[in-house]
Amino acid sequence: MPTHSGARRVLVGACCGALLGAGALLATGGSAQASTTQLLANPGFESGNLGSWSCSTADKVVTSPVSSGSYALSGTPVGSDFAQCAQTVSVAPNSTYTLTGKVEGSYVYLGATGTGVTASNWTPSATTWQTLSTSFTTGATTTSVQVYVHGWYGQPAFTADDLSLVGPAGGGATSSPTPTPSTTPSSSTSPTATPTPTATATPTPTATATPPPADTGFRHPVYMMPLDNSPQSISDIIAGSGENEFLFAFVLDSGGCTPAWGGNASTTVAADTAVLADVNAARAAGGDVAVSFGGYNGTELGTTCGSSSALAAAYQKVIDKYRLTRIDLDWENGSLDANMAVRWGAIKQLEAANPNLKVTVTIPMTTVGLPDTGRDEIQQAINNGARIDRVNIMDFDFGLTAGTETAAAEGVANAVVAQLEKLYGWDAATSWAHLSVQLMNGHTDQGSELFTQSTFNDLLAFVKSNHAAAFSYWAVNRDRACDPSVVHNWADGTCSSVTQNPYDFTKIITQFNG
Repeated sequence: MPTHSGARRVLVGACCGALLGAGALLATGGSAQASTTQLLANPGFESGNLGSWSCSTADKVVTSPVSSGSYALSGTPVGSDFAQCAQTVSVAPNSTYTLTGKVEGSYVYLGATGTGVTASNWTPSATTWQTLSTSFTTGATTTSVQVYVHGWYGQPAFTADDLSLVGPAGGGATSSPTPTPSTTPSSSTSPTATPTPTATATPTPTATATPPPADTGFRHPVYMMPLDNSPQSISDIIAGSGENEFLFAFVLDSGGCTPAWGGNASTTVAADTAVLADVNAARAAGGDVAVSFGGYNGTELGTTCGSSSALAAAYQKVIDKYRLTRIDLDWENGSLDANMAVRWGAIKQLEAANPNLKVTVTIPMTTVGLPDTGRDEIQQAINNGARIDRVNIMDFDFGLTAGTETAAAEGVANAVVAQLEKLYGWDAATSWAHLSVQLMNGHTDQGSELFTQSTFNDLLAFVKSNHAAAFSYWAVNRDRACDPSVVHNWADGTCSSVTQNPYDFTKIITQFNG
């Protein structure tokens, strides 16, 4: 979700985690005895051209700036093309590899994909050369991976140099197919919007998946950070707007697979009394609460709990604490389409143990709907037999390139409906009945976007006409005017940065009932 300023990202830690030091790191895995070597051809573009790489037309080799040698890669994102450059490399099964590279620019991504392989790292802002590094272990049948580097929608040119993939050599010849854009921005602080890339083909289902029963409750939950971003009192929100449905964000790991609000050791779920009081107040007013796991920053439990059973147990502690019948999985940044076997295995266990539990998956958007990572998450849930009751789309932070904000948001939602039809084999009405549309009030993390009260009203009519499952937004913490005597960020976490009365946006959201 948006940035700390925009509110959706959790206010803990650095957004990208610690980046590994420069240089290629030798790694061992299942093929521990195998020798390791640099596997990329033309890794620093020292041939003076893009030889051995398959690149966007927006990519070129430049002589300045460079990290070392005489040349580097430069890419300029244009429209929906985020200037990806990729190379397919033969690898050995059951082996560990380390991918590194030097980059400069805003929202630059480095990663690798392949059968059973998802690995990536990125930086939101590298004003000087910065090293990105990520590691992965190949599966038993993995013989090749695609290494990629790219920028992001609406961002300026980036540069990359000194790329390296180190590990055991594979047995086959390499090739460089045309790459497919792989990521989607997210929005969370969250919501700031900048996703982590992953390119994986989504197979078309061979049979129609039986849809879960349409969820006719919890139609207009508003996201709220109950402990961060200067939250209003629950009683004030209810009295001032009529809202009594809340999505509390975010529960993360404070260490050792321990659920905590914001991932802070001082606010563990086990010791909590403050959020529990808010939950009880919402229910006393005739409403309900769901809890969101993840967000853009911090460490999501699925990254560290180690196994599906351990992750399910951690989630269950939160469910039991707040007597939840609904959870929201906001797997963003490095958690987006990562560790899916563990994550969906945990959700399948939770659904078996909690038959009445409703599961929503929140996914950041691109201008053409779901990113490849989002489609892949849904496909893997289908493959693993885990049920998704609602797909919640973050219908913002994809950047407005033309037309109106209303038309852009409608176009993205319609694109996702078409994608759900293909993934599940459903018709449009069924897809809409399992789609939740989430907006962001006022300024978003993208300077090109602005959601006014009028935009919210327009999109309220749109979701009503299509009978969506839910209408939501990030975040009620921001549903107030900014104090002009205080300096605020562009997309501040505590106010909307537009002229408004308290709870203008929440009052619009609460009008949606399907």
